[in-house]
Amino acid sequence: MDDLTGLNEPFFLTDDQINFYQKNKFIKIKQVLNPSIITHFNKAISEKVAELNTQKVPLKQRDTYGKAFLQLMNLWVDSDAIKPLIFSKRIAQIASQLMQVAGVRLYHDQALFKEAGGGITPWHADQYYWPLTTDKTVTAWIPLQATPLTMGPLEFSAGSHQIKEGRALAIGDESENFLQKRLRVSDFPHIIEPFDIGEISFHSGWVFHRAGANTTNEPRKVMTIIYMDKDMELKQPENDNQIADWHTWCPGAKVGEVIASPLNPILFP
Repeated sequence: MDDLTGLNEPFFLTDDQINFYQKNKFIKIKQVLNPSIITHFNKAISEKVAELNTQKVPLKQRDTYGKAFLQLMNLWVDSDAIKPLIFSKRIAQIASQLMQVAGVRLYHDQALFKEAGGGITPWHADQYYWPLTTDKTVTAWIPLQATPLTMGPLEFSAGSHQIKEGRALAIGDESENFLQKRLRVSDFPHIIEPFDIGEISFHSGWVFHRAGANTTNEPRKVMTIIYMDKDMELKQPENDNQIADWHTWCPGAKVGEVIASPLNPILFP
């Protein structure tokens, strides 16, 4: 059996790392997990994605969103093999430190597999979809292999959480076109870098990000974990996507109350 003890070992950020995140609302951190752990979960998650994937439409016939990735969520509910990664105290501790909160809950997880030849992931901000009262959210983006630029790693517009325009756009051609123009005239650096194996990025719900196409012959496999402040309250949804998220990822939660459903356990401390 593979040694997964590293999933729960403490990880303490430096003041410089926390300050970088607070300014830019994203950070990439190397050597969070050792390669053997990544390899272990690459196998487990790949098997579950293959089992649950229902996408039958050929890649060329899909819309922009469909070409971007295969997307499967809350795998921890169906897989005891994947649950240890989602419940990793190490990763959750980093999320808590970056947000400067006393603890974090799970919002949900999702596997994002960009198939060989898969298209771009358009510019967007995740929190458009989330019925959450504050911006105390962070997504851990965990590549399941080394991810060169040719595979389409995550790209960030550093500090773009300050922009209000574009927040009401779902991910798609419109968000890509509008935000590409809006961000081009801003002073926010556009960060495009490969990921080493074991490297994880963390980004807030309102920072704008995208990913390039996967021009390789191998899938770009990524697992993500979305964290929120353990005291996060549900807000009155502002669009249909937020209504859907409420009932799917926070079942039974009530507007104005802490989101503490069985699907939203505290992961740290």
